[in-house]
Amino acid sequence: MVEEIGRTADGNIIINVGPQHPATHGVLHLVITINGETIIKVEPHLGYIHRSIEKMCESLTYRQFIYVTSRMDYLSSHINNHACALCVENGLQVEVPARAQVIRVLMDELTRIASHELWWGAMAMDLGAFTPFFHAFRERETINDIMEETCGARLTMNYMVPGGVMQDIHPNFQQRVKDFIKLYKSKISEYDELVTGNIIFQNRMKGVGYLSPEDAVSFGVSGPPARGSGVSCDTRKTYPYEIYNQLQFDEILETGGDSFARYMVRIREMNQSIKIIEQLIDNIPEGDFQAKTKAVLKLPKGEFLQKVETARGQFGVYIVSEGGTTPYRIKFRSPGFSNLSALDHMARGSKLGDLVAMMGTLDLVIPDIDR
Repeated sequence: MVEEIGRTADGNIIINVGPQHPATHGVLHLVITINGETIIKVEPHLGYIHRSIEKMCESLTYRQFIYVTSRMDYLSSHINNHACALCVENGLQVEVPARAQVIRVLMDELTRIASHELWWGAMAMDLGAFTPFFHAFRERETINDIMEETCGARLTMNYMVPGGVMQDIHPNFQQRVKDFIKLYKSKISEYDELVTGNIIFQNRMKGVGYLSPEDAVSFGVSGPPARGSGVSCDTRKTYPYEIYNQLQFDEILETGGDSFARYMVRIREMNQSIKIIEQLIDNIPEGDFQAKTKAVLKLPKGEFLQKVETARGQFGVYIVSEGGTTPYRIKFRSPGFSNLSALDHMARGSKLGDLVAMMGTLDLVIPDIDR
């Protein structure tokens, strides 16, 4: 829904975009001031899907609260759960078996590809190209089938637990992942043909929504939006966790700072995720998939922090423990909130028709922003 709701003293028009609008990808409400077609100001209004997740976590045990985070950035649920499990393990000083660590990283990278696939299809559709959406879901559904066979779910996985993973991988897991790698490599050229090399798409993206490296840092932007401005911030590299420091992969950086640069970061990141998966899929260690832990977990009194790299940027879990079975306080640092804060700065002076391209390259998931 787009509607005029008023005018400023100098005659500029104030309009609503959302909260029921397909381009906002959820219940995001933007109040936009425009002069003709030129954007003067963008004010995001949140609160439509607020569920008090952090407060809810204070009444859940250290095994239970992990799965609430699947409902935040639901396209990175594995990675969100991974961060929570790591934070609890830091407090308990639990050593995770090597097999579980490899399985976790494999699941994280499959999740990253699945998320970027959905983003790619939706990004193209937002700009008027409907066919890529179906192509993206072809590969994404293959990943979802793999996840369902091992985890029993396709979106909110509930697979990571303190000490490892809920259950071992399905006997078909390795072969199905290898089959997916072949499928992906055979289809990636279609992405360039359909979208990346399309001159209309490039004209809609290049030079649109510029974000300088300094401004990206100032706004706390992370993930592909920051790396599209040349800011090195991949948590897998800067603060390695699990076995990422043992793997060979590149941090993808683009220096353009515009929407096309942010687009290219995600396209190239999928290739790096495939590279990580190839290194691990034939080298999954034998052994336990979960460390032995007590049925009821108690973290010692103190403060614990864990950061990971989701498909949208840096996700942080901060736990304050008083020594009981539930957290005294939990704070989540979700990447979408900080990334959205840069939208007004990026959009000022641009045309209203370019706003969709800018929002698309931020890859917003609204429950990740409005918890």
